[in-house]
Order: sequence, then C-alpha cells, then structure tokens
Amino acid sequence: YQARQAIDLVKAGAFAKFDETVEVAVRLGVDPRHADQVVRGTVVLPAGTGKSVRVLVIAQGPKVAEAEQAGADFVGVEYVQKIKDGFLDFDVMVATPDLMGQVGQLGRVLGPRGLMPNPKAGTVTFDVGRAVRELKAGKIEFRVDKGGNVHAPIGKVSFGLEALEQNFTALMDQIVRSKPSAAKGVYVKNVAISSSMG
Repeated sequence: YQARQAIDLVKAGAFAKFDETVEVAVRLGVDPRHADQVVRGTVVLPAGTGKSVRVLVIAQGPKVAEAEQAGADFVGVEYVQKIKDGFLDFDVMVATPDLMGQVGQLGRVLGPRGLMPNPKAGTVTFDVGRAVRELKAGKIEFRVDKGGNVHAPIGKVSFGLEALEQNFTALMDQIVRSKPSAAKGVYVKNVAISSSMG
C-alpha cells in the first residue's frame, strides 16, 4: 500500500472508544548489537502528536524565566530533590549541561523510565526555550530496539489524512537520514502502520 491508502485503512479499522494512537513500526536492515549501527534520533512532527506533554526543566538563573516563557510545566533546580522524594509527574525532562552533575544522581530513577536527559535527543542544552517549544510542538524520539525495529507514534486516529501523512513522511525522512554508514544491504525492509487496538 501507499502511505495514504494505509493511513486510510488504519482510520477505518479503529474501533476503540478512545482516540487511538497511530503507530508506525519500521523493520531495518541493521544489527543494533554493533554500536556503529544503532539508529536513533528525534523528529518534530509537523502536525503534532495529539498528546499534551508535561515538560520539566532543570535550570537556574536567567534560564528559569526562558523556560517558563516557552511554556515549561515545571522549572527549577529544587526538582532534583523532589524527584528523589518520588515526584514523577512529567513526561520529558530538559536540563542545562552545567546541572547534569546533579541530574546524574537521578540515573537510577530516570534511566529505566526513559526520562534521562540526553544531548543526542536535544534534552541537554543551554537553549532551553527552543527545546521546550519543540517538545510542546510534537517532538518525538525514536531508537532502534534489539530486533532492529523502530516504533514511533505519528498522531491520533482523529487526525485528518493530510496531517497523519505529513507526520509519517517526516518520521520516515528522518529515519532514512539517520542511516548508519556501517549498515549494509537493504536499509528499510518493511513498514507497518497500526492503531493502538485497530
């Protein structure tokens, strides 16, 4: 199927009572056991993800105001202690490089939950305003799993056809651009698109 036909079928096949997420699974011809063949990256979905993201920013000084203006939900160094005390009401964490020493202590809590800020994902940066705006606009992170597959959400079933197609194209372009130079043979083996329960 062409992407547009596939998205049409997914929309027609979704029957759950909630607004299902549309997901893409891409099988890649890479061997993620080799460090030089790991595919990971981020992409800002042009039509957003359909989900509101709660962003926590660990920053100090003038960066606090910058993060607040950009629309961050929680800002401040004091959240490092709050997280140690069990605060986890956020979806993404952004930190400035100078405070990563303190954030590093939270590795045991944040690591397994996939919440650890990371320079590759653009969540360790001094440009906190831009990071927050991108996350709010629908920035997602993708990473290849052990089997060489990438799974990523591209929106909700309630989105229009155009919107889902734009998001799908943006994701695929980024995955193709992230092709490791060490990967041999066919890179994108197949692509499947589905809704949560469809």
